Amino acid sequence: MQNLGKDFGAFTALAEMDLTIGSGEFVALLGPSGCGKSTTMNMIAGMLDPSHGEIRFDGRNMNGVPMAKRGVGFVFQNYAIFTHMTVRDNLAYGLKSQGVGRAETNRRVGEIAELLQLTPMLDRKAAGLSVNILQRLAIGRSAVVEPAIFLLDEPLSNVDAAFRAVMRAELKSLQRQFKQTMVYVTHDQLEAMTMADRIAVMDHGKLLQVGTPLEVYNHPADTFVARFIGAPGMNLLKGRITGADTGLVADLGAAGHCPVRTGQGGDVLFGFRPEQVHPDANGPLQMIVTTVERIGARTILHLAAGDMTAKAVLDSETPVPDQGQPFRFALDADDVRLFDAETERAL
Repeated sequence: MQNLGKDFGAFTALAEMDLTIGSGEFVALLGPSGCGKSTTMNMIAGMLDPSHGEIRFDGRNMNGVPMAKRGVGFVFQNYAIFTHMTVRDNLAYGLKSQGVGRAETNRRVGEIAELLQLTPMLDRKAAGLSVNILQRLAIGRSAVVEPAIFLLDEPLSNVDAAFRAVMRAELKSLQRQFKQTMVYVTHDQLEAMTMADRIAVMDHGKLLQVGTPLEVYNHPADTFVARFIGAPGMNLLKGRITGADTGLVADLGAAGHCPVRTGQGGDVLFGFRPEQVHPDANGPLQMIVTTVERIGARTILHLAAGDMTAKAVLDSETPVPDQGQPFRFALDADDVRLFDAETERAL
């Protein structure tokens, strides 16, 4: 995709997107509702024409090429299964449309059914099957034709949490087995982090950052990415960088002072992940515990200092102060991320 954009009248749904997806790569388009990710996918599929820019498959300009001739498979949030047909016939539908022979069709249907655990219900009508099974069937129906590019638009948003966890693993296994290029639209950062080779983070029609899950987690390009990636997202405290020969220090007001490795004098947003907090009775930072959440193996402390708030994620066995008590902690200097206070871009 080069300089790709889409306008609906005066509204810009996507502004000048440049993104290259490698053959066999699993890329997630991640962002909140209305960020432009589904618009981008619909243009890749050929369901929408770009207002400007180009979409290329292996160097070939696809602008104006109809969806049926693009060699893409598409799985929607609304799975659109043929409920009057059996599971077998649904899986075989695309292969029959392509004129694939009966023996090859049976072989490929059998393989995908086994992979997606649909074999016991191949001869059942799709009507009456659970939502979880219907979504699995929709994925199988598109995957069985082995498209060069597999597009998935929020395919797991209607299924239950336990099934989502199963399908994340199965989709990744499917992609590795068939070596298909997958573009996966989601607002769920857990889905993107666990499945994608790279994540393209979007907001308000703009591509903010592209990188591996660890790159966008550890080195967010701006404060939106910092907050959006992670559960909870990155803490951001207002601070000011001071110091010279004695070393640079972030003055965080009521929360204290913390050494930093790099930076320049001036106002900053001081970022750190909740998981990177180290309880330390002699630590340089102190905030008041406002809430204690105990969630299985994790304890999440909600903290406040003046008008600033933060969170700390600790092991459930770690002793923590009661609500209303001070909590002292330290951070590794390498874990600190600084952002410009005005532009909110990473420094």
